[in-house]
Amino acid sequence: MPNRAKPHVPVAVIGGGQAGLSMSYFLKQAGIDHAVFERRTAMHAWASQRWDSFCLVTPNWQCQLPGLPYDGADPHGFMKRDEILAYLARFKAAVDAPLHEGVAVERVTPREAGGYCLTTSAGDYSAGQVVVAAGGYQTPIIPRAAERLPPGITQVHSEQFRNADALPPGAVLVVGSGQSGAQIAEDLHLAGRQVHLAVGDAPRCARFYRGRDVVAWLADMGYYDMPVTAHPLREGVRDNTNHYVTGRDGGRDIDLRRFALEGMRLYGLLDDIDGTRVSFRPTLAAALDQADKTYNGINAAIDKYIADNAIAAPPASVYEPVWQPGGEPATLDLAAAGITTIIWCIGFMPDFRWLDAPVFNGQGHPKHVRGVTAQDGLYFLGLPWLHTWGSGRFSGIARDAEHLARRIEARAGQAGGARALRLAV
Repeated sequence: MPNRAKPHVPVAVIGGGQAGLSMSYFLKQAGIDHAVFERRTAMHAWASQRWDSFCLVTPNWQCQLPGLPYDGADPHGFMKRDEILAYLARFKAAVDAPLHEGVAVERVTPREAGGYCLTTSAGDYSAGQVVVAAGGYQTPIIPRAAERLPPGITQVHSEQFRNADALPPGAVLVVGSGQSGAQIAEDLHLAGRQVHLAVGDAPRCARFYRGRDVVAWLADMGYYDMPVTAHPLREGVRDNTNHYVTGRDGGRDIDLRRFALEGMRLYGLLDDIDGTRVSFRPTLAAALDQADKTYNGINAAIDKYIADNAIAAPPASVYEPVWQPGGEPATLDLAAAGITTIIWCIGFMPDFRWLDAPVFNGQGHPKHVRGVTAQDGLYFLGLPWLHTWGSGRFSGIARDAEHLARRIEARAGQAGGARALRLAV
């Protein structure tokens, strides 16, 4: 039988979340043919990895997906899970991307002649350029020590948590206090569960300060426009844990010390597991102090901005701890404490094993400059701090996608010019 040529797409976009569809929006504007490959359904992570009470931690006005900025009646509120899903459904319909749902990209390989070969669950394709918009949160992290827990302990990752009623009766150990861990711990606490929380090194910030949402102050101060190259930590900021705060019930601080006053049990970093006995490092006091230092530091920066610009605002304040740990709990017997469930809230690992290109560092993270790699025609979009704080969020994805669309268009034009020259010769 004769060999059939592989279907060719000038640009292959891998991932059908907000990043991939944002990329499609600008490619369509530029008149560039492309295909978006999504192994499940578009926006599936928002439907499958968020708990029932999930809401945005940034105000609605920061939702600036291309062509569909937030147009609801509560710009200073925080959309709940179902509202977010409805917003994303409208975005998907508005973009009307050339979307291939249910098609998994299993391998991407550069071709010697230029461009890329894509092996997918629906057959092979060739592509002139590739945009990886699959995100950086593919593989849930669960420590190997968890294998030593007895089978009677239910274990779930944060992406699997839905609500307190879906868990077995009993107390719950939440491991990790980043945005997900802190909010899930609060959700269980408000539901009346006895919560034990292994506190990590996540910072925290105020929800409102001096009469406004802290996000609004930071936006005015230019923080969200700061490129990673101007950040004091440079690329190191990509490894930082997000500040914990919540938009629940109109928005409020998350204060772990106050939770402790109300009966939540706090511990340091989880160190090891031996049957039903869990041990912790003596890091609790330092973690709480450092989180409060960050909280007060952000507020102090806002104070300076207000003073420098002679802005009328309510008076400044400094957070004072409402609770101090009486000691550093070293161990916890799960059985004795009545703990029936552990929720792992320690994040995700990237998994780009399907991408056969020399663009990764020793930790498996892609090396790039604003999404552009050293591999000709290969780009990344939607990663945390790809360019700014908002790069992996609704607020900044459009700017990054537009930048990459211009690079893609310029490269396509150069390639077309070279082909025309060869034909003329």
